[in-house]
Amino acid sequence: MEIILICSLALLLAWPLGHYMTGIFSAGPHWSDKVFLPFENGIFKLLGIRATQGMDWKSYGAAFLLSNLVLGIVAYFLLQFQHLLPLNPNNIGPLSWDLALHTAVSFLTNTNQQHYSGQAQLSYLSQGFLIVTLQFVTPAMALAVCVAILRGMMGGRDVKEAKEGEERDLGNYYQDTVRAVLRLMLPLAAVVAVLLASQGVPSSYQASPTVPVLEQGQNLTEQTIPLGPVASMVAIKQLGTNGGGWFGPNSSNPLENPTPVSNAIQTIAIVLIPMSVVFMAGGLLRRRGFTFLSLSVMGGLSLVFIAAAVYSEQQPNVAFTGLAQQAGNMEGKEVRLGTDLSALWATFTTQTSNGSVNAMHDSLNPIAGLVTRSGMLINGIWGGIGCGFVNFLVYVWLAVFIAGLMIGRTPEIFGRKLEKREISWLGVLLVLPSAVILTFTAITVAFPVLTGNSNPGLHGIAQVFYEYTSAFANNGSGFEGLGDDTTWWNISCVVVLILGRYLPLVIPLLIAGSLAKKRLVPTSAGTLPLFNPTFAVTLVTVILIVNFLSFLPSMVLGPIGEALELSQQTAAVLGQ
Repeated sequence: MEIILICSLALLLAWPLGHYMTGIFSAGPHWSDKVFLPFENGIFKLLGIRATQGMDWKSYGAAFLLSNLVLGIVAYFLLQFQHLLPLNPNNIGPLSWDLALHTAVSFLTNTNQQHYSGQAQLSYLSQGFLIVTLQFVTPAMALAVCVAILRGMMGGRDVKEAKEGEERDLGNYYQDTVRAVLRLMLPLAAVVAVLLASQGVPSSYQASPTVPVLEQGQNLTEQTIPLGPVASMVAIKQLGTNGGGWFGPNSSNPLENPTPVSNAIQTIAIVLIPMSVVFMAGGLLRRRGFTFLSLSVMGGLSLVFIAAAVYSEQQPNVAFTGLAQQAGNMEGKEVRLGTDLSALWATFTTQTSNGSVNAMHDSLNPIAGLVTRSGMLINGIWGGIGCGFVNFLVYVWLAVFIAGLMIGRTPEIFGRKLEKREISWLGVLLVLPSAVILTFTAITVAFPVLTGNSNPGLHGIAQVFYEYTSAFANNGSGFEGLGDDTTWWNISCVVVLILGRYLPLVIPLLIAGSLAKKRLVPTSAGTLPLFNPTFAVTLVTVILIVNFLSFLPSMVLGPIGEALELSQQTAAVLGQ
């Protein structure tokens, strides 16, 4: 019942929010202008930006990359010199150069993969200002690119004034990004932060207090309670599909996620905006049927994955006996949350690019571990804010191409043909994940001294594969047990983070810019219908086959092989 309630509330809240997002990114006036437009104009005037000036896909992409470069440099140096800056009452020192680089790139790419230990290594300034700022801005950047791509699919913002073959106006990157932050992220985060604070999540800039322990032993008489502006960071951590927690154990920590109510709030927040983007897309494309198509495909895959993960975690782990068997696999989980809500969170956090955890994914049963990996590999079931729906559009374009060839017509979507240039770039996007993830996994596993993992055999391979999959999918979760704060892990993950963030956003922007320049083909009897069950099944098939063919061997060497081993061990235990 809790799972049904959380999923239903998320969907019900996403519908009006998606309608609101359609309004703020549309060309016409919107009621929110009265509240936010003066602030936006002040920001643009301060930065010297002409927000009304349109951009083609090249200008839009260049602005996106340049803004990320500037933010990345600022983030790196702040982390390197945090010990010299204010808001450091606990006297925390600087990060090493490679850890600072990884942390800066990780949060810059909306991944929030943490090779540091939460509050123990970052000052209040680094956490509360730098990290939280990036958690607001980076998802807004990806959402802006997603909006530009949707405009390109419709021929640009000023369709009537453009001629065939010339570059089209896809909007203004700075205006779209600022609107996403001011009109969407900030108001939602303020509400969620207040709700979390009401549940006992800390919200303070005081130094961490030291208190006596309840059961004093010979070597332990007191402990330090870590505090900070946790509620505000956790709010945008979840809403922005960021995932980087204030504390090392993330939302399994009782200070970060103290009650079942706070757990429900955070679970809903993980998928709220990604679900809303689906409704927004239908509005911006002026095709409600596309929203229903996307919801049916994403929702269907999501429910299957949730059911598989929940069922898996309800099964006992062979390490437990007696009553623990009846409670399912409780290893690595909080008793106050249990197996079902932990499995739901694990599924949602890897279907999006969130990556936060309320249980340790390394302790999941093999099938649930396979579900989390599959969600990141597909990276288009809800997905991250903006970037997830862009990945979904890539699957749609590929399905349109395959279906068009099957009926003997030049593939087209919304009246614009998918031709050689677009398909060639789609091919790059299809090969990229397997080329990057499998190459780095193979290199790391080939040299065991590099891995630093806590398990041998199949689970050890799964730990390494999961880390690179998490980095490429901009997710950030991990099969913890890796000693990942090393130069190899930090630098190799930086490369994977960059490749997994920028190419999957810039290449679809290129494709959308190419589509926008094309002549609109009138709908005819031979036009491929997209909004029906046949195409939905085709799309699901394409999504599954592409990932199945790319990653089946790695799955056999990881969770599938581990599941077979576990079944043998279970049979042996029951036989005894």
